[in-house]
Amino acid sequence: MSDAPALMVTPPDFLADPALGTVLAALPEARIAGGAVRDTLARRPVADIDLATPRRPEEVTAALAAAGIRAVPTGIAHGTVTAVSGGRGFEITTLRRDVQTDGRHAVVDFTDDWRVDAARRDFTMNALSMTRDGAVFDYFGGIGDLHAGLVRFVGDPATRIAEDYLRILRFFRFHARYGAGPPDAAAVAAIRAGVPGLTLLSAERVWSELARILAAPDPRGAVALMGELGVLAAVLSEGADPARLARVVAAGAPADPVLRLAALLTGDAEAVAARLRLSNAERDRLVQLLGAPLARPGTDDATLRRWLAEAEPGVVMDRTWLEGGGGPEWGALRARLGALERPVFPLEGRDVLALGLAPGPRVGALLRGVRDWWLAGGCVADAGACRAALARLAAGEAA
Repeated sequence: MSDAPALMVTPPDFLADPALGTVLAALPEARIAGGAVRDTLARRPVADIDLATPRRPEEVTAALAAAGIRAVPTGIAHGTVTAVSGGRGFEITTLRRDVQTDGRHAVVDFTDDWRVDAARRDFTMNALSMTRDGAVFDYFGGIGDLHAGLVRFVGDPATRIAEDYLRILRFFRFHARYGAGPPDAAAVAAIRAGVPGLTLLSAERVWSELARILAAPDPRGAVALMGELGVLAAVLSEGADPARLARVVAAGAPADPVLRLAALLTGDAEAVAARLRLSNAERDRLVQLLGAPLARPGTDDATLRRWLAEAEPGVVMDRTWLEGGGGPEWGALRARLGALERPVFPLEGRDVLALGLAPGPRVGALLRGVRDWWLAGGCVADAGACRAALARLAAGEAA
């Protein structure tokens, strides 16, 4: 097959970026690869810009250095160098072919053949590349699949999945963002058969992909399909309810993966967070989203202030989505919450010490007592009122 472009497009705006232009001037043979090409053709915003080149990593590094561009060896074993230009990073990866795969990782060798490199990619719409003048190269029908909303593996789906079982989850990420209509039948059959291989993946890789699926503008169809094929039970063995997630998405909830995980999950949040190795912040937020009080349209402002003072920022607001709160009364509740400042208890330990008490357990006990009084009053008492309450409490204990 000749290496002729399948399509010529008007060079996208991001190619006019001087920082990228400097890198491409140092590596004129390089092409834009992957997501930036796909999103350009789909007329979507382009986020990350990755490059591919037939030059070996050491040659890339030397060319960048000659142009005065800093090169960071971010993935030399797999041929990736990051060029830092204009304060931004551009990943540049040498064309590769797989030498050995084990379902999790690949041993690669370098090549100068663009089609060979495209053949090792997962989906046809992810195997596109584009030159700086707008020539798009498509070796496996990716342009047609992209416009049809069909996520299709390059080559035999079962073989591609066996090379790296993470491709099962990547399929659903791509399907959530680009899919339209029924999924590819061959892909569905291979995914169903490949589900046991998901146990080979690290928890970090699973959560990374699951989070990206949930962050899609509308993941409902992809998540429902995951449930049908047994994928959801494999990655969320604690229990999941796609219908509940669907209600929350339909209500207009933010495309926040932790919020959507809370909507999807029916099992123990702590167990899921530990198994998938969520960050501490993600774990704490997930637990609060599933355990904090649920504000409802009839909840009074004093109660809302108490909950705002006790919860992590944003949790009380986000909890309002978990019952599918999309009606006007829920919108009014969120407007009320948005107008309330998060109350902050105005006293500290030094306020107790100022009464002449010695440091010790009694200081914390008095402070907690005043805070409970402040909370019970709807968190409206100012510092002066709280100090007066503190004095009364301390005097009462002394008596």
